[in-house]
Amino acid sequence: MASSRGQGGIQQLLAAEQEAQRIVNAAKNEKLARLKQAKEEAEKEIAEYRAQLEREFQKKVSDSSGDSGANVKRLEQETDTKIAHLKIEAERISNDVVAMLLKYVTTVKN
Repeated sequence: MASSRGQGGIQQLLAAEQEAQRIVNAAKNEKLARLKQAKEEAEKEIAEYRAQLEREFQKKVSDSSGDSGANVKRLEQETDTKIAHLKIEAERISNDVVAMLLKYVTTVKN
């Protein structure tokens, strides 16, 4: 009787071990499934964030490129104004500069 009882105890231990192994495997599978789901959710969030940043970047590029035409016109006008001012100044003082240069070239110092 003791041996049959010992056999029954061994069978119970083996059954308990198999049940424990099944529970551990089920937990591992659930963990893997949750990790896969978390990875997919993270990739989705990253893609959405990247798309949002790209939209913001494109908006800034389009906003700044729209102003660049106006900036170019403004800079051209400023440049033309400065060139005209320099030409007027050059004409105004050119006779004085020529006279000064002739004076220095023709004057002899000892």
